[in-house]
Amino acid sequence: MAPAKIVIIGGGFAGVECARYLERCLRPEEAFIQLVSPDAGLLYLPLLPQVASGTLNPRSVSVPLRRLLRRTEVVPGMAVGVEPGTRRVVVRRTRTSGRETALEYDQLVLAPGSITRIMDVPGLQEHGFGMKTLAEAMYLRDHVLRQLDIAAVRGGLDEDQERLNFVTIGAGYAGTETAAVLNKVCRAAAGRFFPEVESGMVRWHLVTRGDRIMPELGDKLGAEAKRILAERGIELITGASAAEVTANGVKLTNGRFIPSRTVLWTAGVAPSPLAAHLGAETDKGRIIAQADLSVPGLPGVWAMGDAAAVPDTAEGDGQVCAPTAQHAMRQGRHLGKNLVATLRGETPAPYRHPDLGMVVDLGGRDALARPLGVGLRGVPAQFVARGYHLMALRTIVARARVAFDWAVHGLAGDDFLRIGYADHKVHTIGGFEQSGCYLPADEVPRVVKELGDPE
Repeated sequence: MAPAKIVIIGGGFAGVECARYLERCLRPEEAFIQLVSPDAGLLYLPLLPQVASGTLNPRSVSVPLRRLLRRTEVVPGMAVGVEPGTRRVVVRRTRTSGRETALEYDQLVLAPGSITRIMDVPGLQEHGFGMKTLAEAMYLRDHVLRQLDIAAVRGGLDEDQERLNFVTIGAGYAGTETAAVLNKVCRAAAGRFFPEVESGMVRWHLVTRGDRIMPELGDKLGAEAKRILAERGIELITGASAAEVTANGVKLTNGRFIPSRTVLWTAGVAPSPLAAHLGAETDKGRIIAQADLSVPGLPGVWAMGDAAAVPDTAEGDGQVCAPTAQHAMRQGRHLGKNLVATLRGETPAPYRHPDLGMVVDLGGRDALARPLGVGLRGVPAQFVARGYHLMALRTIVARARVAFDWAVHGLAGDDFLRIGYADHKVHTIGGFEQSGCYLPADEVPRVVKELGDPE
């Protein structure tokens, strides 16, 4: 009997954990595994704000897929279409040539993750910054330091105000952490390398539709996060969002205009557009999966991670698992177990995992954590947060690099060096995340037909 063809779409936490489990538990004659990913490494997203702040080296938070996977064939490219009827996936091999090919599958694992949720806000695509990829984090750091560099030459008052005002839209995990650590970088840089720029001139604004930040922390730790941000001079603007973004500022939905050259958009994520190709039921764009991670009505198709609405059997009451790295990693391993069971004629088991809590690093000694419902702050929370991140990294090499970076930064501080990304063509959120590359669902059959037999 020929080995089963397993195609995994997505090289994030869920997809990589699934492939690693399959490699350990399936013999080569049982399955041929392919993993489709546009990136060559597994990016540890929770530490992106620390890359933007310069605390961590970019290489420290991204582990090469070929270091993690031994016999899985890594297919470089974007999965831009799925046709369940013929069991084929359309893959665009490179971002530059646009060459497409079709992969045949017996078992399809959908873990394409999420993209930045871009609302219909005029100017956001052209002038907004994202925080979802390694390139975006590095580019944002370069851009922020460039604003200080230029403001130090002292242009007109209006221009200085635009360059030294920074706005973050969205007060979730990514937005709050990024605003906190970059505000700390700006004030330290202004006092050390840009004496013409007074630290009081640097102003960060954190804008949120609700009245709380990071509600997962609970009321007490949420109030503590507000206090820390206020002490650092970060203005929290509640009950508002962006109405329009221009090259010179952002107009909020409450009518206020904030002059700024830096508008960071972290107002949530959206499931990958690939979910629309299956014809499966969705919940707010996420593929509705059963408790065993299979997709109802589509034999041989499984879904997990940010792109799937998986029943949270630990919580009950019709809840679905939150789109977090914690669930993605555990769903990946569990789906690997279910695939092994399916190929060997056994019954897949439902996914169950209680939420272990949340950790937030606000830079320096400021941190908040809620492990197993226990609220921590300050140094104890920092110890828990960094310990969790080290354990979640997939290799000993990655853990060593991150620990070394933390130690060096703690001893030597930041050199506030900018590489020069921001001196060239402006990059957009859509450009970094390739969110506009997907085929229209009704075009997939035509493309599959033109491609002919799969490779």
